[in-house]
Amino acid sequence: MEKETGEGLAVNSPEEDNLIDVMVVGGGISGIQAALDLADTGFRVYLVDRAPAIGGKMAQLDKTFPTNDCSMCIESPKFIECSRHPNIEILTYTEVESIKGKAGDFKVTLTKKPRYIIEDRCTGCTTCVEVCPVKVPDEYNQNLSLNKAIHIYFSQAVPLITYVDPDTCLYLQDEKCNICIGACQKQAIDLNQKEDTVQVEVGAIIMAPGFEVFDPKLRNDCGYGIMENVVTSLDFERILCSTGPYEGEIRRPSDKKHPKKIAWIQCVGSRQVIDGGNSYCSGVCCTYTQKQVILAKDHEADLEAKIFHNDIRAFGKDFERFYQRAENLPGVEFIRSYVSVGKEDPKTKNVSIRYSTADDGVKEEEFELVVLSVGLNPPKNAKKLADQFGIELDEHGFCKSNPRNPIETTRPGIFVSGAFQGPMDIPESVMGASGADALCSQLLAYRRGDLTRDRVYPPERDVSQEEPRVGVFVCHCGANIGRVVDVPAVVDYASGLENVVHAQESLFACSTDNAQQISDQIREKGLNRVVVAACTPRTHEPLFRDTCREGGINQYFYEMANIREHCSWVHSKDPENATQKAKEIVRMSVARTLLLEPLKEYELPVNKTALVVGGGLAGMTSALSMAKQGFRVQLLEKDKTLGGVARRIHTTLEGMDVQTFLKDTIKKVYQHPLIQVSHDATITNVMGYVGNFVTTVKSEGRVKDIEHGAVILATGAEEYKPTEYLYGENDNVLTQLELEDFLAKEDETLMNAESLVMIQCVGCRNENRNYCSRICCSHAVKNASHLKELNPEIEIYILFRDMRTYGYREDYYREAADKGVKFIRWGSDDKPQVETAKEGGKSILRVTVLDPILGRRLELDADVLTLSAAIIPSEESMEVARLFKVAMNPDGFFQEAHVKLRPVDFAAEGVFLCGIAHYPKHITETISQAYGAAGRVVTILNKDSVTASGAICEVDESACESCGACISVCDYGAIEFYETEKGKKAMVNPILCKGDGLCNTVCPARAISLKHYTDDEIFCQIDAA
Repeated sequence: MEKETGEGLAVNSPEEDNLIDVMVVGGGISGIQAALDLADTGFRVYLVDRAPAIGGKMAQLDKTFPTNDCSMCIESPKFIECSRHPNIEILTYTEVESIKGKAGDFKVTLTKKPRYIIEDRCTGCTTCVEVCPVKVPDEYNQNLSLNKAIHIYFSQAVPLITYVDPDTCLYLQDEKCNICIGACQKQAIDLNQKEDTVQVEVGAIIMAPGFEVFDPKLRNDCGYGIMENVVTSLDFERILCSTGPYEGEIRRPSDKKHPKKIAWIQCVGSRQVIDGGNSYCSGVCCTYTQKQVILAKDHEADLEAKIFHNDIRAFGKDFERFYQRAENLPGVEFIRSYVSVGKEDPKTKNVSIRYSTADDGVKEEEFELVVLSVGLNPPKNAKKLADQFGIELDEHGFCKSNPRNPIETTRPGIFVSGAFQGPMDIPESVMGASGADALCSQLLAYRRGDLTRDRVYPPERDVSQEEPRVGVFVCHCGANIGRVVDVPAVVDYASGLENVVHAQESLFACSTDNAQQISDQIREKGLNRVVVAACTPRTHEPLFRDTCREGGINQYFYEMANIREHCSWVHSKDPENATQKAKEIVRMSVARTLLLEPLKEYELPVNKTALVVGGGLAGMTSALSMAKQGFRVQLLEKDKTLGGVARRIHTTLEGMDVQTFLKDTIKKVYQHPLIQVSHDATITNVMGYVGNFVTTVKSEGRVKDIEHGAVILATGAEEYKPTEYLYGENDNVLTQLELEDFLAKEDETLMNAESLVMIQCVGCRNENRNYCSRICCSHAVKNASHLKELNPEIEIYILFRDMRTYGYREDYYREAADKGVKFIRWGSDDKPQVETAKEGGKSILRVTVLDPILGRRLELDADVLTLSAAIIPSEESMEVARLFKVAMNPDGFFQEAHVKLRPVDFAAEGVFLCGIAHYPKHITETISQAYGAAGRVVTILNKDSVTASGAICEVDESACESCGACISVCDYGAIEFYETEKGKKAMVNPILCKGDGLCNTVCPARAISLKHYTDDEIFCQIDAA
């Protein structure tokens, strides 16, 4: 089928052709990622959201844990990516009315609510907002500030157009005012606009409507809605944010003063069995509270912060270190106590809190601001959505999914991703989005590419004969930069630099309107160099390079000046010097651009085969998914049988029969004609690059080369073999996996046992392994509950530090306690002690532990001792990482490219990850990530070619001395000798070169250089300093 071009497509306006491949309902980060992956995989997508703009709850956050990346800075480039993608139609302010049909052939009716704006005329200039006389609470800012009856949802909104609130607009109430109509020069306002109905034919549907935060006002929890200085955690996010009600300054609502003493109260609305509460753990509250504490301390070093909590559930990757970082800050105290909010002082508006302490009994203390760490609720319209879509909800009101595949709903052809599955963090939402893409792709593989269009850029202008004409664009980044750096002064300074013909400031350089302004200025002013003074190129360089292409110049004529990290963040207390430094960085960047040259990128062919390393549940799931999408898969397994660590797991906490599921999966793998399995496999060498890898494998006595376009590493992990607590010395000391095997066999040792003790956190959360193994608490609860069912009279004690049964697992924790399982907390400074003893002529294991509630030591006599041993990286993972040149984190697990937004990608192109080699996780999470990895791989295999960077190294043959130093340091095998008339000389393979420049540093003859980072460009930048 001949492809159409992507030019002339109006955002937020469906085309006359109503046939699409996939409809994604929900424009939060999960919906956005699903839409992008689907579009890159060869499908046409509608991205539908009931809000006025895409972005979801993540767009309201200030930073994201555990890296404290600016939330909008990492999410907003994806907004523009969606708006520019020729195969994504964005339909905001739109709701689904009805769905009929079946998988592959749904008939969907959509209703577009009136914005009262003619969208293709609105430029987002906000003149109408300025003249509107009606002030209304700003929903985006959690009603902590005011906006107008007509406004743009938020500064970086996509689409960046206004909308009118029909409930507050004077004209729409009684036709009293229409001043905005006269003020709009584009005649874009139509206050008589009606809703519009659109009918589309859809092959598959992804539901990603997100979540709502728990509203404490409904039960008058903790004084919220009554006491002015009691706010929710989402309110506090907006307070922290530079685009928030106080422009990034921490002020309290009552008097706008800077609070010096703040309390955080955990588990508001979660882990509650009372009316109006949620019995589950929301999973994110502990860590986002720690993030807020860290950020608040960054704002105010002398701040006193107290966090009232039950368990600290730092179960995610790097969460334990993040918790320790917060806990060790001066003036920060974590207090394990339930609390009651007392009264509000009528004069100061301070709030008193009563809480218990171990040493001083009940105390009452006054705070200037109280933050409620609220949990996650299902979407408000979840029941209506379920009825419309013909799906079922679970007992908590979230989407009911298949326990064998958490992305499948109860209706074929409709899939779910993000927090509508249940409370989850951003990485899990993104994994699920890519997984939903994979399942849609399996369903619609037969029509892949039929409806897609290619993106067409304007012709690239030849600037070789032009004098340098530099445009400088300086970003406020809301207030991230602007509240420290004098942005207008930097713009004024830049406009006076030689060769600068245009300089301007922008509130957000990464917003759609500013990106459009840059491309417009390139054309109108004849710019041939662009400097953006903003934040990090790590997240924004691809966006601005693409913007240069939109403007018609080579993308390598772009330079980024990082004045956020280098100026406003590190010199936040010194605005004058921060501004001066920003000017100098801009001057250096302008100087460097003068020597930039246009570079050509390389189109590389793609081998359509995928390689999967690891034949456990994660590897098999991803292999099957890719095969069902029509791609050949080579599956490598180091053992003689498939299954991995799942062979030792019999049931999940939720009751799924793992062995039956595993046998079924293995059978499907062996029977699929597109999957070839290699057992007893060892990788000996890896060569190549994205699209064209060659991996040498030794398998069952044979050596073979496997050519493939991409690879998934799913090498699994292992259970730690304890060296403590008499493990290996006493036969009755078991690990949880060993106990599970005994339970499956109904071993008589357990059936006859009178008591069993479990010790948590064995081999982790210590100096050697400073992480939580995530699954151990749930595993202990599962085995304890099962044992209680088999042997009701047995006494079971679980000795724990923090019970980290997050999500719905909290319900099973409570059920175990109801069955009589006893839980005793122990501290890291006073570990349980284990010794053998004789009691009544019977050998027992005596466990001594300090009970903090009773305040005394207990001696627990156990017939069986079970150790919840850590999950540790497999020995193979490190070698595989070395061969594929991918990173590992300090704990030895695979390091993803970005902890939030690229959780299944490595930084190395064409290499992906899934399963417990990434980090310990439950089976449902493993399956979701496996599908996510498969979805990401197919975004490569679907293409005929991939693009390689033009910023690569080249050798000056006349200067090369053939010493081989460059070859010895190149990690990518990109340099080799070849014969010339002057003898052997080094040559760079442009396809393999990654442009790290290491070879440049070791060449004694300076015969090798890196394009886009030449010595002349760097020295010119230094000279301008």
